[in-house]
Amino acid sequence: MPFYHKLGKIPAKRHTTFFKPDGESLYREELFSTLGFSGIHTNKYHIHMPTRVKDVREITPNESPVWKEAPLLYYHFFTDKKKTNGDFISARNIFLRNNHCIVSTAHPDKNPDVFYRNSFGHEYIFIHHGSGKLLSEYGQLPFEPGDQIVIPRGTTYQMFFDKLEGNKLLFCESDTPFDVPKHYRNEYGQMLEGAPFCERDVKLPENMDAIDKEGDFKMILKAWNRTFEYTLPHHPFDVVGWDGYNYPHAINIKDYCPIVGKIHLPPPVHLLFKTQHFVVCNFVPRQFDFHPESIPAPYFHSNIDSDEILYYVDGDFMSRKGVVEGSITLHPGGLPHGPQPGKTEASIGKKETSEWAIMIDTFEPLLPTLNVKDTIDPDYARSWLDENSNGRYVGTVS
Repeated sequence: MPFYHKLGKIPAKRHTTFFKPDGESLYREELFSTLGFSGIHTNKYHIHMPTRVKDVREITPNESPVWKEAPLLYYHFFTDKKKTNGDFISARNIFLRNNHCIVSTAHPDKNPDVFYRNSFGHEYIFIHHGSGKLLSEYGQLPFEPGDQIVIPRGTTYQMFFDKLEGNKLLFCESDTPFDVPKHYRNEYGQMLEGAPFCERDVKLPENMDAIDKEGDFKMILKAWNRTFEYTLPHHPFDVVGWDGYNYPHAINIKDYCPIVGKIHLPPPVHLLFKTQHFVVCNFVPRQFDFHPESIPAPYFHSNIDSDEILYYVDGDFMSRKGVVEGSITLHPGGLPHGPQPGKTEASIGKKETSEWAIMIDTFEPLLPTLNVKDTIDPDYARSWLDENSNGRYVGTVS
């Protein structure tokens, strides 16, 4: 959700001389821009040249192979059953991916001694459990449970946790930016009165302290399916000041104000961010529809143009049984889906829901990885069979 912000020391005019305290050497200006210099951008002022690199080597990433034999069906799997020790980088486990989107979770149990930069992808990070600080060239961004952090592509950062147990993160990587939907904004980019959140809800970087330190600093650089280790000759957080629109920021799911209606409203009313290839939605506690004959549970529907992911955060999920905190369901495009048996009838007369969930709808089919196979609920695809039905499910998910 870009709007103008600045921190630290910057010159009165961009692209002009900006001397260090010695009065002779210059701070190094870096334009961090998008869309070929035509999109949002930020100007950063470094103590050192940001191009300095001592060594580069390719390393093997911690990635699960695609489950090539995965059948086309409804999936439910338990992300908390897949845990890898490590920091916010090495603890990641990828569950779903396509050419534009990568979905993973992590349970970090250590703080990093390296820096991280995703050079090919923008990152959305949902803080399910844990608190701490995200450190970057732009300053500090404190985080807490429920925060949804957006990291622009090419940002160097670290995540430090207050406690090294019980942490849980959901990651979604995108090859295009996470933008606020246009229908939430006026012609100047300001949030409209009817939008479910506004600028006051956005958490911004703070406490800018440039670090001027020489040495060998390791940075993990991700280039979609490849990973490299860079050795830098100076601390990468050497920015003394910056201003612009392109920087890390966050909004907490608790600050999302749901839109409700007289009858059941479709998922686009829950939009948070959009990219060119998928959308991110927030499902939060809300009042149900107020038509006297309304059915609060969603109607059966076929998202023929998109795969639907739901990450279950907390609460009572009124249209689904068997899901738990940390569950993910995947309903592929072209297959109808909706409430499980009895859930539609049970919703009638209900006045509100207490569910919390993140939904990601992709416009290209998602491929499950072997992590899905390892954590799958094998009976989920059969869960729509009525207990009084003689129907039989044919197939296997093993």
